[in-house]
Amino acid sequence: MRNLFFYICLYVIMLTMVILKACKWGTQMFDKRLIKNFDFPILILIFLLVGFGLIGIGVAMKEPVEGDEQQLFDIIGNFNLYHVKLHLLWFGIGLIAMLVVISIDYHLFAEMSPYIYWTVVAMLLYVSFRGHIAGNARSWISFGSFYVQPSEFAKIAIIISLAKVIAKKKDEGEGLNRLRDFFPLLARLVIPLALIIDQPDFGTAMVFIAILFGMVFVAGINYKLLLGIIGAGVAAVPLMWYGLLSDVQKNRILVFLNPGMDPLGAGYHVIQSIIAIGSGRIYGKGILTDNTLSQLNFVPAKNTDFIFSVTVEALGFIGGATIIFLYLCLVLRTIYLATRAKDSFGSFLVIGVVSMMVFHIFENIGMTMGLMPVTGIPLPFMSYGGSSMLTNMIAYGLVLNVGMRRQKINF
Repeated sequence: MRNLFFYICLYVIMLTMVILKACKWGTQMFDKRLIKNFDFPILILIFLLVGFGLIGIGVAMKEPVEGDEQQLFDIIGNFNLYHVKLHLLWFGIGLIAMLVVISIDYHLFAEMSPYIYWTVVAMLLYVSFRGHIAGNARSWISFGSFYVQPSEFAKIAIIISLAKVIAKKKDEGEGLNRLRDFFPLLARLVIPLALIIDQPDFGTAMVFIAILFGMVFVAGINYKLLLGIIGAGVAAVPLMWYGLLSDVQKNRILVFLNPGMDPLGAGYHVIQSIIAIGSGRIYGKGILTDNTLSQLNFVPAKNTDFIFSVTVEALGFIGGATIIFLYLCLVLRTIYLATRAKDSFGSFLVIGVVSMMVFHIFENIGMTMGLMPVTGIPLPFMSYGGSSMLTNMIAYGLVLNVGMRRQKINF
């Protein structure tokens, strides 16, 4: 029990100290006008989402118990806090990474974009030949007991590279009206996209597509060109179905369309996830409840991909609605900062981040409810995973960076 309350208190202290220290540290490191522009609502929303993630991971990894009557101390003692501690550790490292990112003028990232891009490509090439295999995919680089997923960091590299190209076109008075205007964007996307598809990781590949389309849509792409690209994509579906997708991936899509076609096989996980969400009802089963569907291992990947199912089972409709509301506030606040950026590069940098976030949220929560096909896409800030947490924290470091420098400052 003392361990559980220790980590709860540690998290609350971190929330308070970061806000206070950020003000003091920022005053020393930056011009006061930059600190005045720091967007604390975004930081608070991230803390709240991480808090829900800690609850979900703690409930998911709780040991099932025997017998019906348990003392409170016995119930609390069954919590396995190993993954909770690691999630909190990665969040702390992410906060440090975020502070480093916001301390650098975001225009420097545009200048460094070729180095960032090719470093990530090199990591993806290493994964293709010597990466760690798990879940039928070769996606990780092993560092002892820790694993790094370069495809997560590739999202940041793609956002910076695409933002630089699109901003340059906009600043030069050019648009995205012709197919050839689209080629420089595709040239930066095709190499990491091909390497990630080869792993295979089609979920992350779809994130790249979502980032691209989100950014070019805001850039004002010619609608005829956009419809033509979408039409070409639809026409390529048969080629992808027969040439790129494995039998497992095809089965996931078919099960998404009809989970009942294989309720004890490929559709089993989706059905159990839906049952877990529904069993939470309005107020949930509670954090201290024993032998929930997640604890009895009916829900798959319960501390990663299906963390939303576990959390809603514990906290009910109220908890699930609160989580969705927090994500909505985060997305809207991020879009607001994009509109306030002082230049095109900053604006498209933020739009790239929000495009990534919207796809992750919609796909992850949708798949837990049977509304989207099952992929390995984590829920930002809530799913357990170091690479995902670092990527999201760095991404929002860029967002806060743009927000802090949204006004021209003459020194």
